[in-house]
Amino acid sequence: WPWFLLAALVSPVMVGLRMDFSMLLEPLGFVKVLEWVLAMFAFATCGGFQGETALLVSCEGVVNKTITAAFAYPFRLNTVVFSAPDPKGCGGTWTDVYLMGNFSSSAQFFVTLAALVFLYCIAALVVYIGYNHVYQQNNKFPLTDLAISVLTAFLWLVSTFVWAKALADIKVSTGASIIAGIESCKAPGTTCHFLSVTRMGILNVSVVFGLLNMILWAGNVWLIYKDTNLHNQWNRISESP
Repeated sequence: WPWFLLAALVSPVMVGLRMDFSMLLEPLGFVKVLEWVLAMFAFATCGGFQGETALLVSCEGVVNKTITAAFAYPFRLNTVVFSAPDPKGCGGTWTDVYLMGNFSSSAQFFVTLAALVFLYCIAALVVYIGYNHVYQQNNKFPLTDLAISVLTAFLWLVSTFVWAKALADIKVSTGASIIAGIESCKAPGTTCHFLSVTRMGILNVSVVFGLLNMILWAGNVWLIYKDTNLHNQWNRISESP
């Protein structure tokens, strides 16, 4: 009986299926493929990042010890602690040192949007390729597609600029300026020097992908708008004497 149930669920979806891959060569389908690819890249470049920042510490009984703090998506830096210079904690003068800032909301907003857009593009391509005749005959589908595209373009705009601001703060929170905020480095006989931080070029690229997604979705609004009766009504109004 599970097979009968599966057939009952799938059969309504398969009714009227007409595969037409030529839609991928038309602007509407081709742009959707680009949106799908760029959403995947935005997700991967931000969500897959891992890095660390390192300091060079000298204190009681320790000379030039490298300590590190590893951080990654979703960038809850306030939970990332530097390793202690030695088991005795520099004679008791060294306490746990955490990075500053929690940027998870901005990063997760950006990555979650990319994941949802990725899934929506797959669903839209299924409609374009398999049910284009239904899409063209029922104006509700283009109107729904138009509304989603407008919302998505706006969300890409917001999420990209929010993430870009968070990225700038992440660079500050993991850069050389962190030395001034570490109290343990101010203890007598203790010196700290900033050593290095993982390059964040891939995160810069994620911001670029966010901007490209925003531009692409904004342009897609016009392509979908031409398929709605709103465009046809406007043409009739403009052509009337």
